[in-house]
Amino acid sequence: MKIAILSRNTKLYSTQRLVTAARERGHTVRVLDPLRCYMKIASGKFELNYKGRPITGVDAVIPRIGASITRYGTAVLRQFELMGAFTPNSSDAILRARDKLRCHQLLAGEGIGLPTTVFGDNPDDTDDLLGLLGKPPHVIKLIEGTQGNGVVLAERLSASRSVIEAFRGLYANFLVQEFIGEAKGADLRCFVVGEQVVAAMHRQAEPGEFRSNLHRGGQASRVRLSKAEVDTARRAAQVMGLEVAGVDLLRSRRGPLVLEVNSSPGLEGIEGTTNADVAGAIVDHVVARVQARAKARTAPRTPAGPPARTPPKARAKPPASRRSARPLK
Repeated sequence: MKIAILSRNTKLYSTQRLVTAARERGHTVRVLDPLRCYMKIASGKFELNYKGRPITGVDAVIPRIGASITRYGTAVLRQFELMGAFTPNSSDAILRARDKLRCHQLLAGEGIGLPTTVFGDNPDDTDDLLGLLGKPPHVIKLIEGTQGNGVVLAERLSASRSVIEAFRGLYANFLVQEFIGEAKGADLRCFVVGEQVVAAMHRQAEPGEFRSNLHRGGQASRVRLSKAEVDTARRAAQVMGLEVAGVDLLRSRRGPLVLEVNSSPGLEGIEGTTNADVAGAIVDHVVARVQARAKARTAPRTPAGPPARTPPKARAKPPASRRSARPLK
């Protein structure tokens, strides 16, 4: 099978692990920098070139698209989709997950637990907006932020107003959430592949820090998930339309709450902590899905039978005095 991995850096741990896992299973794999892919789009015809040569015959694409190139990266991925390649995370699914506001709206619409969130545009509505959320602390997040960047904890109402004013002055899109104090600076990273949570880890923030991201010094350890946590992670990925996802959960008094759904989760932390072959699970899932699609296309169609006959119109029942007392056979 011919697999393409969309990644800007072949030396990244996640990219290298996916390449190794695919080659160990006997597949041909190539890493493509999305920004070096360019496309020709015509009515009913789609072409894609890479560094001067056409790219053809790709069976599957595993996207590792960074947030900074979301728009162009998803356009390249969409071109592959239109050319018939399979991807576990479609271009539209990645765009849904990257927009935190849209993501939270979709999750809430499906009844999935998440921290209470407010969003507004006009500065005149700031006080009422914060009133809808309740007393601080408040967590203020940039909608396009990743790895804990653009996330601020405001412990006072005046601090919340100041941060909101600063973000608005930068014309940044942001949302405001309740702070889940009982989580104690910890969260759960659940790695979903297909319909399974293949690995999970507990991440604890450093003292004095509320963000548990490993890039910010958080400490990771293996964790056993509850059934509710597994179900929540699986459902969150499904709502986003992602077959490969990192779902971050908070443990709260009202059950697991979804903090974020990541469409391009890193492998180094989760594999190093759990010793799970997550890269292998991704490749196996992708191969199985491609094979299932091929089998469905080549399966013989069941010939249509004769048209169903319209049953005769039922006759009116005779009066009770004329009905037979014999039991129905």
